[in-house]
Amino acid sequence: MNNQKLTRSHDQVIAGVCAGLAEYFGWDIALVRIIYLVLSIFSAAFPGIIVYIILWIIMPEKNNLH
Repeated sequence: MNNQKLTRSHDQVIAGVCAGLAEYFGWDIALVRIIYLVLSIFSAAFPGIIVYIILWIIMPEKNNLH
């Protein structure tokens, strides 16, 4: 079992949420950002912004020690 935790990434454009999700799942960071952008546009942007802010608040920042 993998002990990896979901954290915000230091490879960030705004808060590191998309990059943190990409690192956690082993996906390409650019792909996650594009998928988030497309989903936000098709959901009238507002729900996507709310979800991003919530994840920004609840996802801890990655420790520099690892």
